[in-house]
Parts: sequence; C-alpha cells; structure tokens
Amino acid sequence: MIDVTDRHCRYFHRLLAPRARLYTEMITTGALLHGDVGRHLDFDPAEHPVALQLGGSEPDALAQCARLGERWGYDEINLNCGCPSERVQRGAFGACLMAEPNLVADCVRAMQDAVSVPVTVKHRLGLDYDESYGFVRDFVGILFEAGCRVFIVHARNAVLKGLSPKDNREKPPLRYVDAERLKQDFPDAVFVLNGGLADAETCLDWMARLDGVMLGRAAWHHPDILAELSRRMAPGQVLPEPGSVLDAWIDYVTAQHARGVPLHILVRGVLGWRTGRPGARQWRRMLSDPALLRAEGPGILRRAWQALA
Repeated sequence: MIDVTDRHCRYFHRLLAPRARLYTEMITTGALLHGDVGRHLDFDPAEHPVALQLGGSEPDALAQCARLGERWGYDEINLNCGCPSERVQRGAFGACLMAEPNLVADCVRAMQDAVSVPVTVKHRLGLDYDESYGFVRDFVGILFEAGCRVFIVHARNAVLKGLSPKDNREKPPLRYVDAERLKQDFPDAVFVLNGGLADAETCLDWMARLDGVMLGRAAWHHPDILAELSRRMAPGQVLPEPGSVLDAWIDYVTAQHARGVPLHILVRGVLGWRTGRPGARQWRRMLSDPALLRAEGPGILRRAWQALA
C-alpha cells in the first residue's frame, strides 16, 4: 500500500469507519533514519487507533524507528514480512524475511524492548511454490516464542521471482483454511486475515472465525465497504450519512490544501468512493482532471458530488 494509505487517505477512511484500526503504508527504516521524519510520521489525531508499519531487517534500526513511532503517538508498531516486490527484496526485507525467522524474532524482540506499545507482524503463508503448512506454522511459532502475539496473515504465498507485486496479490491461491489452522494451533495469539477480501459478507464470516480482517485494495477501490462493515458490526451506532462525510472531507481538504498539499494527492483516496453507483465514472473523471483541480480547488469535490446527484 505504498503511496496509497497516506495520512490523507487514512483520514477519509476514518470518516467511513469510526472504529477500524488504520495502518500506514510501509515506511522503511532508511526513510525514517535518513529522511524527513515528520513528513513520514505526522498524522491527524482523528486517525487513532493507528499503527505504523515498518519495513526493515536490522534489529537496531527497527528499534530506533519503533521508538520514533511511539514518540509520534502511534498505537502499534507493525513489521512487514509480506511485501514481495523486487525493490523491497533488494533491501533484504518484506516477504523474503520469512526465510529467516530467527532474524525476524530478533527484530521483534528489539522493537519490544524499545517500546511499550504492541509490536505485531504481517506475513504471508509461504514463499514461492512451497505450500506446506509446516513452514508458516514454524515461522509463527518462533515469533510467538519471541513474544509476538498479533499476526496479520496475508493468506497467500509470496513468489519472490517471476511475479509482479500485482500478480502476487492475485495469482498465488488463497488458503484461508491455513490461516484458520494457525488460530487453532496458537489459541493465545491474535490472527487477522488479509488477502482477497472484497465484500462485507465474506469479511463478517471470517471475523466470526478469526480475530479480525484487514482490508487493503478493497478499501482503496471501494471505500464504502468500510462504511458497510461499520453499519453491520455496530447496528446501534449512529454513523454519518454520505453527505456529512463529504462535508467533513471538504473541510479537511480545504485546510490541507491551504497548507500546500497538492489537491491531486488529497483527492486520490476518494476516487473509488462512489464505485457501483450512478455517476461514479463522472465522479472519477472530474476529480482526476488536472485542469478542473487547478481551476476550482477543493470546491471541485462539491461540484463533483452535485453532478452525481
């Protein structure tokens, strides 16, 4: 979700899902230790609870970055052991770390020693074409012994050579049953299911069998799934109507744009909001038009909404 779930996208998602736990895009240790920390870590207080997802493989560097995350106010530090991109592999982190569970355990222990907030791990079920359950069971077992208690399971293998990141999200078969087996084998741990979850009914079904679900591309392409899940999970809770969400979003965009944030970055997280409804193509077209964005500023959101109606 690099360049997708930035702070602006997360703020919009919070408007739709008041109780969801939000995760940052993966941020590398190098970016934090040698870059603009505030640019990477700043977030709006409304985002709580929000987790910082780190990419790295050096225990000391991860511990330093975990401290930064806690100092910035994040509620959780998550280590990414699931991203399969070649760029990430060249940095020796992401999914390729699953081949070195003892190193991951050292990373987890270093981060746990550095912070008081929970340290969690996101991972795949296996590497390349080895679909043996024993591989992931042993990986989780080593991390459990190191003190990790929350695992976010992307229920596919990661193929490290020959598949693009997009193909890695779609081609390796989903094996939800193996994620369920992990819960049976480690009943004292928390397991959150990720991968291929595209509708509220499937999410609710798996939330009854595991401890939660994580949505990635579904929340980006069809953000209303977050609002639907919020309604279904808390039927007695009063949630904002779409018009009220729009008003709050326009207020946020106006304030951020006045601080110099480019409008095309602010609106990209809402392009899929109206997907499946009449006028959705017009909504996307208007909010993707550089000339309209320049000419109308944040007011383009109201005009695009009126065109929908």
